[in-house]
Amino acid sequence: MFDIDKWQEILFTIRKNKLRTFLTAFSVAWGIFMLMILLGFGSGLQHGVEADFSRNAMNTLWIFPGRTSEPYRGMKPGRNISLKNEDLTYLKEKVNGLEHITGRFYCWGEFVVRYKDRYSSFDVTGITPEMIFIENQTLLHGRYINKADMDQRRKVTILGTKVVENLFGDENPVGKWIDVRGIPYKVVGVYEDQGDEGEKNRIFIPLSTAQLAYNAKNRLHGIMYTMGDATVKESRVMEENTRKLLAAKHQFSPDDTKAVFIWNSTENFYKFISLFFGIRIFLWIIGIFTIIAGIVGVSNIMLIIVKDRTREIGIRKALGATPNSIVGLFLQESILITVVAGYTGLITGIAFIEAIKWALNEFAVDAPYFKDPDISIYTAVAATILLVISGALAGYFPARKAANVNPIVALKEE
Repeated sequence: MFDIDKWQEILFTIRKNKLRTFLTAFSVAWGIFMLMILLGFGSGLQHGVEADFSRNAMNTLWIFPGRTSEPYRGMKPGRNISLKNEDLTYLKEKVNGLEHITGRFYCWGEFVVRYKDRYSSFDVTGITPEMIFIENQTLLHGRYINKADMDQRRKVTILGTKVVENLFGDENPVGKWIDVRGIPYKVVGVYEDQGDEGEKNRIFIPLSTAQLAYNAKNRLHGIMYTMGDATVKESRVMEENTRKLLAAKHQFSPDDTKAVFIWNSTENFYKFISLFFGIRIFLWIIGIFTIIAGIVGVSNIMLIIVKDRTREIGIRKALGATPNSIVGLFLQESILITVVAGYTGLITGIAFIEAIKWALNEFAVDAPYFKDPDISIYTAVAATILLVISGALAGYFPARKAANVNPIVALKEE
């Protein structure tokens, strides 16, 4: 393997056929390069989807009221289902595995919010203290809405970072009062949300205050709860139980999926993970077939080399060269071309993906569902193994042909 004479001979052969070797090596390099690009962009798409899911807790069940679509126990379809505060307590007591549960009331309409001489329009939502676990929010200043705020229906609020930026600038808003369509609220906290700009552009007030101030009584626009470390299968059981419990309480068919809409983030997240697993396999298949095209080129050039050197091979065998030594000579040449070309494509592909990643971060490019493309170390190792195996296969069959050359016939070759 480390015979200096063999390596000198291999390098001489490569230098003698520069253009042919270059074109063959380029096809291998291009195949590996495209494989890295495909896998890098695939990882970027996966990271983007994962980041979108991580804006909220990834183990949540979201429940929204709808309208019945089936008759049930003498009642006609088309009835509106309303969620209420007692549904929170009911589900908390009845659903096994439920961790944190909260309700929401959206204060619909244009809410002009003022602070001194500054004003703008923002979304106002009534929530309970458990919302912080659902939204994956980070408290930057002050405190979150608490139980005392709920019990006493306090006029307090927490603001998103964009609200603070628009109304207060660099001023600390905690302890200040804002006017929300004629009602004063004391700012008790500022939160950061990992979601899009709209997530940071909201004002949260206690659910009980929102229901009182905006004449909602005990109505809710949605219920959300976390499911702890429930598996996908367990989350489906919890989803089914939730639908059955609400169906029994609100008198609609448990099979009527339009009466209440339920979104299972755990199930949907793993659906996307399974989808991207399939996409990665598909990309590997495409990449491998692209590499195969290059490997066929290497095999072809080795066959041409064997034919060109038939007389030389005959002389070697007549002088006592063993078949294994001849096989080793051509295998080394094949592996050298494949590995050098492949590594060139590998490094170039990784560099290209890193350049894309740098550009996205440096210029703060907002690319929905595409984030931090990269090539894992496992991918690089797998590509390395693939290169070595491919190089060996590309050279093996031409090498066997060379080893089986009859010395007498070879010496007659012109």
